Amino acid sequence: MQEEHEIQIISENEKRILIVVLFTIVAMLGEIGFGLITNSMSLLAEGIHMAVHVLTLSITYAAYIFARKLKNSDLFPKGTQKIGTLAAYTSSMFLAITGFAIIYESVMRFFTPEEILFTEAIIASVFAFVINFICIIVMEGKLHLHCHFDSHTDYNYKAAYYHILADIIVSVLTIFALVGGKYFNCIHLDALTGIIGAILILIWAYKLLKHTVKILIDMK
Repeated sequence: MQEEHEIQIISENEKRILIVVLFTIVAMLGEIGFGLITNSMSLLAEGIHMAVHVLTLSITYAAYIFARKLKNSDLFPKGTQKIGTLAAYTSSMFLAITGFAIIYESVMRFFTPEEILFTEAIIASVFAFVINFICIIVMEGKLHLHCHFDSHTDYNYKAAYYHILADIIVSVLTIFALVGGKYFNCIHLDALTGIIGAILILIWAYKLLKHTVKILIDMK
């Protein structure tokens, strides 16, 4: 009975991830297309950032498919659960790389501020926030941002969730910084909020890496 319940949850998670991947692809194409049309580097950069999310979310979805297709294969006598864990580990590595990249870029911009197209950047950030908020609702199945996972944690799903949640928080911080820069000339807010968001991303990445590595190497 417990096993059937877990299979049902994983099946539902797979469907939700597919919906999130499709939403993210639409957002990516929209931002890259609009960025090229308006010659806005802010929108183009946000679109490329979305492309990274499409890659990581696709890894998550592919892991579900492989685990399901190979469940009864002789190649995996102990089951295919670790396929999802390996995907989660890979996603958390991408999450960590993203965090370090944001810190590097934020520090560079703090000491050498660049001209920001505030209006276009705000549009890009608001658009990203809306898309990611819809994705969080799809993944949660309810209108709140509380992430609950029981003892049978689907780390593959959790890694994807953290990617989207990290984007939401970064979007909120970015909007706050851009509004402050546009209307109050606080140009360094952009770099500072970038560092704050990156630290949060790195904390989540560390937690995911710690748990997934333990599972992958059968560590108690």
